[in-house]
Amino acid sequence: MALPIIDAVLGPPVGLVNSVLWNYVLTYGLLAVGLWFTLRLRGIQLRRFPHMLGLVTRGTHGDSSGISPFQALATSLAARVGTGNLAGVAIALSVGGAGALFWMWCTAVLGMATAYAESSLAQLYKVRDDAGQYRGGPAYYIERGLRMRWLGIAFALSLLLSYGAIFSSVHANAIAQSAGAAFGLGQGTIAVALVVLTAAIIFGGLRSVARFSEWVVPVMALGYLALAAWVVLTNLDRVPGVLALVLRGAFGLDAAAGGALGALTAAMLQGVKRGLYSNEAGMGSAPNIAAAATPVPHHPASQGLVQSLGVFIDTLLVCSATGFVILLAGVPLDAADGVLLTQRAMTVFFGDAGSVFVAIALFFFAFTTILGNYSYAENNLLYLGGGRRGLLVLRLVTLAVVAWGVYSKVQVVWDAADASMAIMSTINLVAILLLSGVVVRLTRDYDAQLRAGRRPEFRIAEHAEIADGVDAEIWLERRG
Repeated sequence: MALPIIDAVLGPPVGLVNSVLWNYVLTYGLLAVGLWFTLRLRGIQLRRFPHMLGLVTRGTHGDSSGISPFQALATSLAARVGTGNLAGVAIALSVGGAGALFWMWCTAVLGMATAYAESSLAQLYKVRDDAGQYRGGPAYYIERGLRMRWLGIAFALSLLLSYGAIFSSVHANAIAQSAGAAFGLGQGTIAVALVVLTAAIIFGGLRSVARFSEWVVPVMALGYLALAAWVVLTNLDRVPGVLALVLRGAFGLDAAAGGALGALTAAMLQGVKRGLYSNEAGMGSAPNIAAAATPVPHHPASQGLVQSLGVFIDTLLVCSATGFVILLAGVPLDAADGVLLTQRAMTVFFGDAGSVFVAIALFFFAFTTILGNYSYAENNLLYLGGGRRGLLVLRLVTLAVVAWGVYSKVQVVWDAADASMAIMSTINLVAILLLSGVVVRLTRDYDAQLRAGRRPEFRIAEHAEIADGVDAEIWLERRG
């Protein structure tokens, strides 16, 4: 009786919030903000792309205050690369057609600039916690950069509700359904295994999550990309036809004259929404882990570039891999269950082993997302003043949510998490727009040092115009 009552009471207002924010404000707002930063920063995601790759290969060591840039990238990818890369892409194709993939690409290119901006700000306004560990993110740059603590608290609470209390159940449920279908495992077995594995990592805190992600995420992503690459290479003669299908679908060219606009709109909306949901650019999630890194070189912009690369990996590589496998398989794009559609595509190329592979991939994608979500929640709990007891409660709640998610699928609860994330994302977009002048100054400083042939280094004493709210001790230090 309780669930129908909850659904009746919460359903309409939650549905209204999601409809307005996701279908209008965020879908177009995130694109507009991405375009704004792309223009203001002179296409930094394109002109500095080779430099991004160099930063990742050099940034493999942290220190007593922060994790390494590579660990920060791996942890943000742990949260980004999840069920959306398997199920979300399939749903986008089934609803919006092949053209949705093109709009996912456009979303990623623009989102790379947004991701750069928010993570650069997170680095600039970071602080040290009581244990000497770097902490930062949207709540911190909203308070310290905009002097609006009340809005920082609103952001932190929204993130805790969505990432800390609910979203892990979504991924646990996906693991349970996939593993149950592929291996015949019971819900009790899956729940116990997930809780034990999750507890073993999150009770070690952020550094434990980062160390795990550093090793597992690259193997997970590279393995999936290698399999998709094999599919593409063995069907290379069909790739031009698939690309043509994507481009025609993106602009509604395959539809009858009267339906062209509708087809274009459907492809655009699905591609944009699924792309944004997957790579999370502009939502304010990844900056929480970006701030925890010791940047290499010692400049806020360098970590912004590293996290910008994360959007490229998530959408332009992993999501594209899923999209090409589905389109090359030629399976009907009418499956309601996204994972089922991806499994059908894999079985075309690998037989029954394809379904098993998707189940394994989904486990790693979803499990690492649970860990990444926890790291974001931990950061915001500490911002709100949660100490050791607060962290213990958060970890126990995370484990309880994981166990509950294996058994339950309460749509109104998940919709509430979507609404919470939409509010969180809207707050973050407003904040980074208001702080866009700071991002421009950071970028110009970084570019000028690169053009001069110097290793970029940021010292706040040389930037008095943006020093208010910045922890001077962190950015007065010289790094060799």
